[in-house]
Amino acid sequence: MGQTSVLADDDCKCVSCSSTLDNVRTLVLFGRTGNGKSATGNSILGRNVFKSRGSSSEVTTSCEMEATVLNYRQIVNVIDSPGLFDFTLGSELIGKEIVKCIGLAKDGIHAILVVFSVRTRFSVEEESALRSLQKLFGSKIVDYMIVIFTGGDELEENDETLDDYLGRECPEPLKAILSLCGNRYVLFDNKTKDEKKRHKQVQQLLFIVDILISKNGGQPYTDKLFKEIKKREMELQKQQREVDSMQGYSKEDILEYKKQMEQQAYNDQLNQITQMIESKLMEATTKLEEQLAKEQAARLAAEEYAKAAQMKSNNEIKKLRRHLMRAKEDLHQRSQDSSFKKLRRHFDQAHVELRRRTPNHRCTIL
Repeated sequence: MGQTSVLADDDCKCVSCSSTLDNVRTLVLFGRTGNGKSATGNSILGRNVFKSRGSSSEVTTSCEMEATVLNYRQIVNVIDSPGLFDFTLGSELIGKEIVKCIGLAKDGIHAILVVFSVRTRFSVEEESALRSLQKLFGSKIVDYMIVIFTGGDELEENDETLDDYLGRECPEPLKAILSLCGNRYVLFDNKTKDEKKRHKQVQQLLFIVDILISKNGGQPYTDKLFKEIKKREMELQKQQREVDSMQGYSKEDILEYKKQMEQQAYNDQLNQITQMIESKLMEATTKLEEQLAKEQAARLAAEEYAKAAQMKSNNEIKKLRRHLMRAKEDLHQRSQDSSFKKLRRHFDQAHVELRRRTPNHRCTIL
């Protein structure tokens, strides 16, 4: 296994355009702030380019893409997408992030890297965000998901494996997500200074990415959003060529007109995607509310059942206690009756014997 080589900044911007699609892997990071998403991107790239919460500077707040070249000239594009996780930002801001993300991943997404941390508990927020992601990009998106657990250093300190952790700290919703992703998951230690260890975990991830690509027929993920944006880009390029051929206008006028066209095309895309997001998020929110209502109803029903079962149990215990007391009293009564009968029998026997021994059958006692 060779060492990771680093691209110059100018090369990173055009690396996807100048390479064949078979040699490119585009990975999108998706996860809650604080799970180590940006740090994972830096580990994959082999250099610190994404700003993480642990750094002194501000965290990444908008979609960014960086690239690196690995063995055999394989190009890996990594997109950090903080805005795609926070569905509380509003439809317009999410729309801008989606337009930017799709614009960066022009030829499609080879893998969605869903980042969790072994340091924090899996939350309802994460479950909801993943459901919303499915709503926005379609159910097929799960076929391109790989789960990355960060915090490998902590498990190593505790002499635990990832399977040990999952066996101990894996709630049912997380199990469902892992199952949905085909149980594709890896463990990352983003704090390691051991270059061999970092390289090994990156190679393990890329091995799973290649398996994923093979399972998906060698095709990256695209949907109608990608197709629509590409279609509009082609239309814009055609219009810009027509503008370039216009006569009687200065270069400054043509340049200004092209800028206006680009802005209008962007606004049209944003409006269309924002409307779609509002619709899908509303649908996802409605379904989530319905599910929460069902879960709450089921929980209340379970509580009522438990309460009824407890009352029944208490009544049965009281009934059993009454029966026990009665049995005890009956046993005591029977015991007394038995002693009295025995005493009476002995008395009668003594009386007979006394009469037998008394002359003329006279009894001086009775």
